[in-house]
Amino acid sequence: MAVFSPTQLIASIPPVTRLFALTTLLFSLLYLYLQWTIEARHPMPYLTLVPGSSLFYPWTLFTSVFVETTIYELIFTLATVPPCLRYLERLWGAVETIKFIVVTVTFANIIAFGLNWLEFALLRNADLFLYGMQYHGQMALQVGVLVAFTQLIPEHQVQLFGVFRARVKTLPMAYVTFSTVMCIIGFQCPFIVIQFGWLVSWIWLRFYKKNSTETLSGGPTYGDRSETFALVNSFPPILHTPITVLANTTYKYASQFHLIPSGGADLEANHTQPGSARAEAERRRAMALKALDQRLANPTNASSSAQPARPHPPTSSSKPESTQITDE
Repeated sequence: MAVFSPTQLIASIPPVTRLFALTTLLFSLLYLYLQWTIEARHPMPYLTLVPGSSLFYPWTLFTSVFVETTIYELIFTLATVPPCLRYLERLWGAVETIKFIVVTVTFANIIAFGLNWLEFALLRNADLFLYGMQYHGQMALQVGVLVAFTQLIPEHQVQLFGVFRARVKTLPMAYVTFSTVMCIIGFQCPFIVIQFGWLVSWIWLRFYKKNSTETLSGGPTYGDRSETFALVNSFPPILHTPITVLANTTYKYASQFHLIPSGGADLEANHTQPGSARAEAERRRAMALKALDQRLANPTNASSSAQPARPHPPTSSSKPESTQITDE
């Protein structure tokens, strides 16, 4: 009988995931302690992102990811993010996992920081937009992980809360929709970073993430230009045309200014680069997963349709006929 050992469990976790989870736990517990002992609006402005104070603490654009301000947020984060990072780190490696975390969190916070200052410039309400909002936690990273899973296993089905079943590729937009609703009813902070994290993580995985494969000339490849990972697929069909035009226009000008690697045109119109073996493999894998899910969802139909294909044993009437041919 195997004996459970916490030491073995911790040792089995990849190093980046282990350090990330431990830092989140320590910083969050420190925040909760200071919140309980110190009467201050923001007890840790040097770790969380407060737009009016972070001008003096620029590192908070990243360190805010390690701070959850309630015990419920901390429990949810530790239950969801480290297992996902563990999967990604084993697949990508430590370096690419670190890049993904830093880029997703930092750039999402930069956009949120800039938005708050823009709102202050327009409405002149410093108490609300500069010092009344405190961005913290891992919502941007959570949606970024969902985007990564959409790239890797888009057709995989998951069960939520033991009741709802959904495909992985539908989860990022569902989270973004939740963020939109929360912002509309007045909770801009911290839910708006979900939208920014979704966009930043997709751009990084689409164009910049270094792949383990190489080109025929031996150089590195970047991003995922497969049709199954196109941005337009995240939106309902009625929006495909305007999203395609906007995305292709943005890509055109970004390529002219060398902001992203050059490649095939019309990426958001579901055209892949010529000779893209990875894109073709991704397309075939998605089709195979879709066919497998359909068979698992309809086992009765699959078995009934396969029934006529079974070979029948030879009947007794065929035996005399074969004997007659032999006799001749």
